[in-house]
Amino acid sequence: MPTYDYLCSTNNQVVEVSHSMQIKLTSWGELVSLAGLAMGDTPADAPVERLANGGQVVKATALKNSVPPCQVGGGCGGCA
Repeated sequence: MPTYDYLCSTNNQVVEVSHSMQIKLTSWGELVSLAGLAMGDTPADAPVERLANGGQVVKATALKNSVPPCQVGGGCGGCA
């Protein structure tokens, strides 16, 4: 499941939570409920925004090298 960082501009806190890509959190109350945190002094309806991050989900197929191995052997360098 992907991990997202959210910023609450009311209290200036960044909270990291994991949830499915379909979920869109918009308030502090939703965020702390999902993260299992205490509400604190921040109003439940305080807006939060998802921050752009590096995206911590990678498909396994993206890790495979699509370039075929050198046919000569010994590592590329003799192929050119």
